Amino acid sequence: MAGVLDSVNQRTQLVGQNRLELLLFRLRGRQVYGINVFKVKEVLQCPRLSSIPKSRSVVRGVSHIRGETIPIIDLGLAIGMPELPASDLAESFVIISEYNRRTQGFLVGGVDRIVNLNWEEVSPPPKGAGREVYLTAVARIDDQLIEIIDVEKILAEVSPLSEDVGEEMIGRGASSDRSSTRPVLVVDDSSVARRQVERCLTAIGLQVVVRNDGKQALEYLRELTADGSDVSDHLSLIISDVEMPEMDGYTLVSRCKENPQLSSVYIMLHTSLSGVFNKAMVQKVGADDFMAKFSPDELAERVMEVMDKL
Repeated sequence: MAGVLDSVNQRTQLVGQNRLELLLFRLRGRQVYGINVFKVKEVLQCPRLSSIPKSRSVVRGVSHIRGETIPIIDLGLAIGMPELPASDLAESFVIISEYNRRTQGFLVGGVDRIVNLNWEEVSPPPKGAGREVYLTAVARIDDQLIEIIDVEKILAEVSPLSEDVGEEMIGRGASSDRSSTRPVLVVDDSSVARRQVERCLTAIGLQVVVRNDGKQALEYLRELTADGSDVSDHLSLIISDVEMPEMDGYTLVSRCKENPQLSSVYIMLHTSLSGVFNKAMVQKVGADDFMAKFSPDELAERVMEVMDKL
């Protein structure tokens, strides 16, 4: 187990090119799940938990870890499985992670190993899986199906963020005539994240086009410019997630910036990787900006600033 923890600590410092490193874990049963190593701060044997009055049952308690009071979420219970029995807690683990500017722990039955994949080896969930499925992607490793959980969906249910743009921002959006403004392309594999961003942008009067991953987005951009036109004739800007199956946000940016017809478009990376994301990586791939998810007012303000400069 110590080897896994050491590896997590080392690999969170790495950023690959269209590559994904997954920490594999189990909840209850034989199914294996994965979480991006970049989102993992630490893996611990389940610490002592203190109960929270009136908290949702999925929150098994809080733990005081390295000066922080961190909520511990029973990940299996959050996706509709039976809760991890109290008698099993001592043998269980907590994955401390950072999503959307907040730190939380996910209680899991066991932690396995880290695997390195190309995003092209990761597929979206099967079509027809339904809205109740908590997956953003699947991958096959050693003939075993690995399910990558949509953590943003879980957190939106367990501890919802405000998704509403403030009246001041709506007023600023209304004061500008954006009727002739070209649409914004939003790229994200999480249905929750797509909805949040689309709702934010439409509140300030913008048209939105959505795609589920970098590969879909790049195909769409190539279709727009197939007649020889420049992408800026069709879109105002692109707001893209980083982690996506088949093609991640870093690779999408690189492909756009190396294509003369696509290079002019303004690209903002909008990511839940707030703990490890840095400006050096943005500059390396050529993105114009980045923001940590999700603050509707901050996103609305940043987008309006970009629009005013275009």
